Amino acid sequence: MGEPVPAATGEFEEARRGLVAPLDPSRIEDERGRVVWDLSPYAFLDGEPPDTAHPNLWRQAQLGRIAGLFEVARGVYQLRGFDLSNMHVIEGDEGIVVVDPLISVETAAAALALYREHRGERPVTGLVYSHSHVDHFGGARGVLTPAQAQGLPILAPQGFLHHAVSENVFAGTAMGRRAGYMYGALLERGPRGQLGAGLGQSTSLGTITLIPPNLEIGETGQEETIDGVRFVFQLTPGTEAPAEMNFHLPEPAALCAADNVARSMHNILTPRGALVRDARLWAHYLDETIELFGNDSEVMFGGHHWPCWGQDRVVDLLEKQRDLYAYLHDQTLRLLNKGHTGLEIAEAIELPPALAAEWHCREFYGSISHNVKAIYQRYMGWFDGNPAHLWQHPPREQARRYVEFMGGADAVLEKARRSFEQADYRWVAEVVDRVVFADPENRAARELQAEVLERLGYGAENATWRNFFLMGARELREGIAGTPTAAAPPDVVANLSVEQLLDAMAIRLDGPRAWDAELRIDWVVAGPDEEHAISVHNGVLRHRPGRHEPDAEATLLIDREALNQIVLKTADLAGLAESDRLRVEGDGTKLGELLGLLDEPDPGFAIVTP
Repeated sequence: MGEPVPAATGEFEEARRGLVAPLDPSRIEDERGRVVWDLSPYAFLDGEPPDTAHPNLWRQAQLGRIAGLFEVARGVYQLRGFDLSNMHVIEGDEGIVVVDPLISVETAAAALALYREHRGERPVTGLVYSHSHVDHFGGARGVLTPAQAQGLPILAPQGFLHHAVSENVFAGTAMGRRAGYMYGALLERGPRGQLGAGLGQSTSLGTITLIPPNLEIGETGQEETIDGVRFVFQLTPGTEAPAEMNFHLPEPAALCAADNVARSMHNILTPRGALVRDARLWAHYLDETIELFGNDSEVMFGGHHWPCWGQDRVVDLLEKQRDLYAYLHDQTLRLLNKGHTGLEIAEAIELPPALAAEWHCREFYGSISHNVKAIYQRYMGWFDGNPAHLWQHPPREQARRYVEFMGGADAVLEKARRSFEQADYRWVAEVVDRVVFADPENRAARELQAEVLERLGYGAENATWRNFFLMGARELREGIAGTPTAAAPPDVVANLSVEQLLDAMAIRLDGPRAWDAELRIDWVVAGPDEEHAISVHNGVLRHRPGRHEPDAEATLLIDREALNQIVLKTADLAGLAESDRLRVEGDGTKLGELLGLLDEPDPGFAIVTP
């Protein structure tokens, strides 16, 4: 994936520029002593690139290891290397405005502590969320307690709360499982393991929280003054996140490009799974950023990586990032309109030399292959139009038939080993995958597949591809170890609407077991004081807000916090009933019947085996 190119000296110079204090020690623990963040295992990156790592990715990992407190502009500071993302501090008249408080309470608190150690004990006077991804809001309670937040401006783009709390809930377990692969959560840090994630070194494993915003940015050009600091906002919905915004600070001439600009190609569709992003809109909004702020920006910073200084450099980087996404979008559409499939287009597209030569356009986090397929998917869906692909067998049955047609597992493995010796790794991975799925207990097939995935990982310029390959190899050899990420943190669940909670419950209903179930229960939720008529019919859980079911067999009266505890499984029905926080009027067995029809997600499902 990608030819080696020399890392520009300028990248290392900019990554070190403005350093006030390094992150030292780099180990951050939670209150129980559990390590939630540690850069020290990456000390091996001091050496030259080994043959087990793409040299470009090795250099990107070295850049990502440069961590600490940095001065970006007068009164603007960056905390980098405390998490996958950056936190920024903007000094005001009375205190500081914090922008994007990382993933975890513990890492955000450590970042703020380093700032205060060198800049003084300034109080937090405002909080800004640039967009709705967890690495930009999860550490909120590390910089503000809910009590401290009372009366303070907490800003976010329109639609932030809806997307922040719902994006990873409906498919949260599956996304979390795949995120473990994407970030190499269980891989050893080292030349043969995890080097980083391309966008940062990794994700922290601390406590995820959310303090809801109280001031919504609803239009481009909206201005707000927080603690004497003037902000000018640009809404960019549908780009890197469904709710996202850039902002400009006129007085220090500083532009925050959120996650719309990075020192890497970004993802149009993240490998962990998400809604496909709109590359056309992304390019459009970057062009608008240039028009709005390009002439008045002496420095640009964002949610990941290091800043860019100089008005000409800022505009040049914005223009090339704009053209990167526009090129991928337009060329994918040009070729799909000639009848090419997503797989074919992904294999054919190369970036123009002027873009390919730019370090910030390399495939460290996003990739041409994955992005082109995502753009194709956005417009055309998964089906490539070939009727032979319309009704294929599922993977395990398909694999069994392929292996039988090819003469059995031994014959396939013999041919695959010859291809392996010829370094035809992509083909070996595809072929041996059939043997593994046809016979998961075939140790020879699992070991050969693990070895070929390792080779593909070692050659990958893209960090997330490397992590996927190496995680697959690990699980083939050692078995499934699950994922350390939490799919539904309590603070996120607490900010779901009752309607969203019931939507999530509907997804968990085991349809086949509920085929013959007929249930009608009224739910009355104290706190928001909402009533919902819930019914189960034809294997579907339906809820209607603000309605009473005349034929309800039972009425559930429950307070909102108790409802959260049921969802999180931190309390049982009997205990809640005894405390009078849950009461059932009518046929109490109906509630038990409903809850008994709910399925449990599996955070350790198989990926490289059936």
